[in-house]
Amino acid sequence: MSVYLENDYLKVSVIEKGAELKSVVSKTTKLEYMWSGDPAFWGKTSPILFPIVGTLKKDTYEYEGKSYNLSRHGFARDLAFEVAEHQSDVAVFLLKSTPASKEKYPFDFELRISYRLIKDTLEVSYEVRSNSGVLYFSIGAHPAFKVPLTANSNYEDHYLEFNTIENSARWPISAEGLIKDEPVPFLKNSSVLKLTRNLFKEDALVFKDLKSNKISIKSGAHSHGLDFYFEGFPYMGIWAAKNADFVCIEPWCGIADGVSHDQALISKEGIVKLDAGRSWRRAWKIQVY
Repeated sequence: MSVYLENDYLKVSVIEKGAELKSVVSKTTKLEYMWSGDPAFWGKTSPILFPIVGTLKKDTYEYEGKSYNLSRHGFARDLAFEVAEHQSDVAVFLLKSTPASKEKYPFDFELRISYRLIKDTLEVSYEVRSNSGVLYFSIGAHPAFKVPLTANSNYEDHYLEFNTIENSARWPISAEGLIKDEPVPFLKNSSVLKLTRNLFKEDALVFKDLKSNKISIKSGAHSHGLDFYFEGFPYMGIWAAKNADFVCIEPWCGIADGVSHDQALISKEGIVKLDAGRSWRRAWKIQVY
């Protein structure tokens, strides 16, 4: 089932399964900014990555002397969320731990995903709460934006623009989906990354030390695009499926296991520790034009 939000600037839809963002249409430009979700390439549009980001070594982690299995990116994206609040310009989706979830992830959690329209901007916020005991988790966004944005432009007409000059290496991904031990030089005194069909031939571009808190999708062929703001997310993935008409901008609080990781959850890189009764929040937003 879809939940719709609308104001004078935007029309947005979100489905209950995975609280997944499906559509962002501007009333001003008449453009759709989200990927279509064509399953021939990649059938999702904006999955929530929780309670892990990326791949675990052997799909397994250890906690308090027990081993647990979790598939890549966790389970939240595949579960139905409850619609906890719905107004014309706001929707809040809620996922709670269950006996079934605790078989894979033995924590008592609440996860709220909020969508809010503020003029021509969509804000997406995450709130994680630990109801009892300490909670260890990771969370990340995975929105796929339509490229090319207009019918009369090509994929290669588009580029990503960082709001700070970057000198950042990318961290290669192994065949098993793990982060390799050594980074590869990539962004060198640059604020622009041109989009090409070959850019992701070795999987996603993974960064650990970007200085920017905004990445824009722009084009030399037209004046349309979007600004993507992500404050407080230490990791970033940028990805597209082969020959697909999208690019994912993925801010993460958490990252896939390293090839040398010992599989202990509490020592996992990027893991967030949350004490009982406490809440944790992050948000990202997009402004379209």
